[in-house]
Amino acid sequence: MPRPLAGQTVVVLGASSGMGRATALAAAAAGATVAVMARRRDALDALAADIQAEGGARPLVLTVDATRTDAVERALAEVAGTTGRIDAVVNSVGTNIPRRSLGELTAESWSGMLADNLTAAFAITRAAVPVMRAAGGGLLVHISSVAARKADKSGIAYQATKAGVVALAHGTTEEERENGIRVTAIMPGMTDTPLLERRPTPPTPEMLRIALKPEDVAAACLYVLCQPARVHIPEIILQPART
Repeated sequence: MPRPLAGQTVVVLGASSGMGRATALAAAAAGATVAVMARRRDALDALAADIQAEGGARPLVLTVDATRTDAVERALAEVAGTTGRIDAVVNSVGTNIPRRSLGELTAESWSGMLADNLTAAFAITRAAVPVMRAAGGGLLVHISSVAARKADKSGIAYQATKAGVVALAHGTTEEERENGIRVTAIMPGMTDTPLLERRPTPPTPEMLRIALKPEDVAAACLYVLCQPARVHIPEIILQPART
């Protein structure tokens, strides 16, 4: 099978489940050396076993709190020191909460959403950019949400933080394009991941049937990862064909 990412190193943060997990599997299948990061070591070890079972090289596995810039910096330095390069970083870190309406949000829950969705994206960006500058370029992919473009029932904290991720992606591109750094924001609609379990009302079987799958988002990530350095894709929106 074609291995368009052979010889490249791809880092996936938020790789323990959902879109991040699917993206790590897709990148490994495309021939990349993959480093997977998240807070849950057991889930990362299971992912590593699955990558190897599918014929990929064993990935680097690092437990990281992505809300801490120093922790992400150390993790990326370890990857670069081990593999000799980092070609792309994919940020799939993010969460939502059941009590998400304006009347239910508290200062604490708002701050938690900011940390997990937006501060993590900043920490990853802040840690990745110097590594990519030193290498003469690189690709950073942030998985955001279509909620960044159109308000829905996902809650104002989710919408605001995911919109912030898109703004961060575009702003970083403007600052770093002359250093060869490209940044893409991918904005999926409803996707069948564990995040749906945090909805105030669980999704129905019919909703899950028509939802995007993590592999759909991973395919979009892989498309971006496989582009030559002369190509910049600012953003991609994916929606279920039926609503």
